Amino acid sequence: MERRQFIVNATFAAGVYASSAVRWLTAPTTASVLTKPGRQVGKANVEAIREVTKTFLRLDNLFGGGRARPTVVRYLHDEVAPLLRQGNYPDTVREELFAATAELTRLAGWMAYDLEQHGLAQRYLIQALRLAGEAQDHALGGEILAGMSHQAVYVGQPDDALDLARAAQASAGKAGLPALLAESLIMEAHAHAINKDAPACARALNAAEHAFAKSQTDTPAWLGYFDEAYMAAKFGHCFRELGESAQAEHFARRSLDMVDGYTRGRTFNIILLAGVHLQQRNLDEACAAGRQALDLAAGLNSARAIRYTRDLRRRMTPFGKQPSVREFQELAHELLPASDPRRVRTGHAA
Repeated sequence: MERRQFIVNATFAAGVYASSAVRWLTAPTTASVLTKPGRQVGKANVEAIREVTKTFLRLDNLFGGGRARPTVVRYLHDEVAPLLRQGNYPDTVREELFAATAELTRLAGWMAYDLEQHGLAQRYLIQALRLAGEAQDHALGGEILAGMSHQAVYVGQPDDALDLARAAQASAGKAGLPALLAESLIMEAHAHAINKDAPACARALNAAEHAFAKSQTDTPAWLGYFDEAYMAAKFGHCFRELGESAQAEHFARRSLDMVDGYTRGRTFNIILLAGVHLQQRNLDEACAAGRQALDLAAGLNSARAIRYTRDLRRRMTPFGKQPSVREFQELAHELLPASDPRRVRTGHAA
């Protein structure tokens, strides 16, 4: 968790996640970290880490990964890491401590991903997976693998995304968590959609629906975002990739029936709807949705939000003579930052 380890080589490395997933699935989980006599660590320390994570997760969803990531990194380095390395904790606390730290490390990785710092995101997520292994938390490990799959789709590595999604499914099965299984199946479906494998995508989406129907309300807090609106958004992305715009529009509209507190997610879902309207050549509707997304994106510190809005603007360029498109282009030029975010190979996921 040393800062220097995350500064070197900030480029996404294809294949690195695959080896981490294999180790996660095959390596025995043992208490490999030895502690030294030092500060007494108890359940209060664990609860403090979880409360901090909850607070920063809320800020991340509201304002984007750039708003609080430096503070999260400092807290991990200065407050949490010493507890792991030098703390004195009983076995009853150990697994909870490592699980709580894995959750916060996962959030740091997700924030880096949102800023398109993909090498950093990889390193944080790999570390989070190791911590989940120390905690022997199959459910949390599966969630981290699903997040890795999400990032792999975004950077244009659908085959890696597929492998990671299937590893997440295996963990969900061990944990007996249908909601996590549904999420992992949706990640698989998205990878199939990018590869234009419509039958495989349909099978995965159907299995995801069945798994979600079995999910309970007592899912872990870190999976609280995964609801019908989130599912609908992922379905919409899959159908958009497959060129089935009517289905994509149906699910994109359903995705907007969201609970409050997910401003970045709402921005992505509105951009999805705008893109589907553009596929259908419904320019006025596309521009109306695009203006809504711009208003929301202006308050976010999220490289992904900038990339999606810039991509929407670029795809509208051929229709620039239309008054509604011209108005959107001018507004986008006014609201978007002058410089492009860090480039990645593609931008499929949201």
